[in-house]
Amino acid sequence: MRPARTLAAALAQGTVVLDGGLSNQLEAQGCDLTDELWSARLLADDPRQIRAAHTAYVRAGAQVLTTASYQATFEGFAHRGLSHREAEILLARSVQLAREAGQLSGGEGDGGAGAGAGAGAGAGGGEGRGEGGTPRSAPTGHRETWVAASVGPYGAFLADGSEYRGRYGLSVRELERFHRPRIEALVAAGPDVLALETVPDTDEAEALLRAVEGCGVPVWLSFSIEGGCTRAGQDLAAAFGLAVGNDQVIAVGVNCCAPADADRAVPLAASVTGKPVVVYPNSGERWDAERRGWVGAGTFDAGRLRDWQAAGARLVGGCCRVGPPEIARLAAQLGGWPA
Repeated sequence: MRPARTLAAALAQGTVVLDGGLSNQLEAQGCDLTDELWSARLLADDPRQIRAAHTAYVRAGAQVLTTASYQATFEGFAHRGLSHREAEILLARSVQLAREAGQLSGGEGDGGAGAGAGAGAGAGGGEGRGEGGTPRSAPTGHRETWVAASVGPYGAFLADGSEYRGRYGLSVRELERFHRPRIEALVAAGPDVLALETVPDTDEAEALLRAVEGCGVPVWLSFSIEGGCTRAGQDLAAAFGLAVGNDQVIAVGVNCCAPADADRAVPLAASVTGKPVVVYPNSGERWDAERRGWVGAGTFDAGRLRDWQAAGARLVGGCCRVGPPEIARLAAQLGGWPA
């Protein structure tokens, strides 16, 4: 069942809470994600784990659930020996699993595969947790939830970290051609919005906006940044400017970046575009490729919400290493309900 309001209408009326990192919650549930398909592997191998992870975020207070399709592509599935039709089924399943978890917001949760597990690998500590270290559930009765079909960058398919560099050596037309089939498959599954996320450069943003044109589903456009630039080193104001005048884009902003970088990006996105801003940074920890682990202290703080709201943020959550406890704290800032 779809929510009564569109997500755009909800953003016009207040602040909506996004979920956190899907991969860290799956790892907290015991899933092995050491695969080129990352969380998308579980669409075929263990879909109940994905539904359980979504359910954990619903229970924490998330109102927008982002599908496990970030790294799911026809090309990636083909490398695993799956046919085009089998890949279509898995992409549709990603939307279905999130929709099923969202429908649990008015009732009891999924009883299987670690559902509701709150031991998410987020950066935060005991605040927002109940006994045993699990997050206290936000009120769930009659809360609307929306499904965002994740459309990750081309670099996610490459699985070599190039999504944090961009500049793949492909033209805008070639990138558009890569993204369009997956977008069409996701749209056919009926999400409420497409999340064009972790976009590292303006060429890919332009390609994505071309690929979604006329698909009939609204989108948000979210760049991955470092400092005041895209990951490819481009001017961030110019990047946000690609969404100006595009009514299909209902929110624009940043994700998969340091919280401090998000602080600076939110007011810029609002001033350039005049649109609601989406912001969901990482925990603040840093990935050490040599050690194959996260290092440094987490700096994600739900107390940033008020400043983000004042600067124009209306869709707020977390990305890598931000789990249900942190999302519960964000929801608590809003009383567990949209503002």
